[in-house]
Amino acid sequence: MVTALLAIVKAGCAYVPLAPDYPQGRLDYMVSNAGLKTVITTSDLAGLFSGHDGQSVCLDDAGVQDTLATHSPENLSLVVAPDALAYVLYTSGSTGQPKGVMVEHLAIVNRILWMHRQYRADNTDRILQKTPYTFDVSVWEFFWPISVGATLVIARPEGHKDPAYLARLIQDTGVTKMHFVPSMLQVMLSGNYLKDCETIRQVFCSGEALGVEQVRAFRQLYPQVALHNLYGPTEAAVDVSYWDCSQYQGEEKSIPIGAPIDNIQLYVLNNALSPVPVKGVGELYIGGVGLARGYINQ
Repeated sequence: MVTALLAIVKAGCAYVPLAPDYPQGRLDYMVSNAGLKTVITTSDLAGLFSGHDGQSVCLDDAGVQDTLATHSPENLSLVVAPDALAYVLYTSGSTGQPKGVMVEHLAIVNRILWMHRQYRADNTDRILQKTPYTFDVSVWEFFWPISVGATLVIARPEGHKDPAYLARLIQDTGVTKMHFVPSMLQVMLSGNYLKDCETIRQVFCSGEALGVEQVRAFRQLYPQVALHNLYGPTEAAVDVSYWDCSQYQGEEKSIPIGAPIDNIQLYVLNNALSPVPVKGVGELYIGGVGLARGYINQ
């Protein structure tokens, strides 16, 4: 899967993750809506895409394996344009049909470069990839370690739901950086699952609101580990703001989403699209290179 993702983006194409546990109707809709030309899969899952009119490639097929074995491992000479699509992720569809969010190379490269400048990673780091690749957090989990020479540690399918398994994996592989959605962080805190995970240096949270009690408990249990709160919608390249939880003084009523990342602008505007006063109530507007191109076919 990781090799396929790299091959797709290096070839100037965009990848569209299709989860095999999705209902068949949702899979059919996504394949049709995205106008997929090729589905890359394995033999045991190929039947899910039998209605696809385009090409299907089973990576475990003997013929495909033989063909791949004849290629030399040279880099492609193709240069991908910044405004080329890198990936399309579909929203949950909780407010209607799922919408395919189109993210360009410039947007996600900006996001990964910012993360590297802000948090640094090198060949001594081991970064855990456990987010299902239909969610945008998985993008930096895959591509940040690969792009800077760190080690990518891949959890087993559904492993992100098993706290005991994650604790063992972290210990066995020496994970140094990883991500939790706050609800899973709460599970890890409640059971103190990370108590023997001595190699962790940084934990990132996003996907849900991070609570004051979680930050307080985390800092008490793991004072040697840095905790960072990130925020961003699917309609941007993963995250658009960040806040270092070491700034928590114990008096805040909520955990801020923080300041914009590099080359992103954040505005709180009223119904007339005018800035609200400090501490005023409005809606968050996002600008800059991290925005998605839009929804596919819209």
